[in-house]
Amino acid sequence: MTDLSLDAPGGVLPLFPLRSVLFPGGRLGLQVFEARYLDLVATCLREQRGFGVVCLAQGQEVRQPGAPAPLFEPVGVLARLVDVDAPAAGRLQVRCTGTRRFRWTGMVEGPNGLWQAEGVQWLADDPPRVVPQPMLPTALALARAYAALSLRADTDLPPEREFGNAGWVANRWCELLPLSLAARQQLMVLDDPLQRLALVDRYLRDKKLV
Repeated sequence: MTDLSLDAPGGVLPLFPLRSVLFPGGRLGLQVFEARYLDLVATCLREQRGFGVVCLAQGQEVRQPGAPAPLFEPVGVLARLVDVDAPAAGRLQVRCTGTRRFRWTGMVEGPNGLWQAEGVQWLADDPPRVVPQPMLPTALALARAYAALSLRADTDLPPEREFGNAGWVANRWCELLPLSLAARQQLMVLDDPLQRLALVDRYLRDKKLV
């Protein structure tokens, strides 16, 4: 597997395609049992690096023999391992956190069925933006939701608490709200965190949640 410098564009990045959207700063839990992904996790642990998570626009996570190649969204997020547990032989419980967004220009399937993104270009992180005063109710509602969720043993929330950061608030709401995969992807790709938060704020107000 080709290593990838986080600062070098145009590299190759091993992928874990999913029917979900990972956001920077978000948490992701995985049950890993396929040989190709067991090998991927082992390599990432050994080399202390991450893998790309991309949303499947069409097709399944497990490709059946003779099925057409899946279609991937053009922007994904680099996942870093937080911890790995082995509850049984040949099975791993993996917890990851989302870091940097990336865009790919090519996709190749390896002999073991592991997909790799080629021509990886890293996208800029959200610039720090203070939550505008008219959207403070949305940030406060998220704080209340997190206070309630933190009491549940089955919830894995990001350790950070940045309720004054527009991008962070928008991303966490995007993870909690019952949005379609297409809507989540479109919001994740937006470069302007204030625009992302404004769309979330409008959704919450339309649903009378704030």
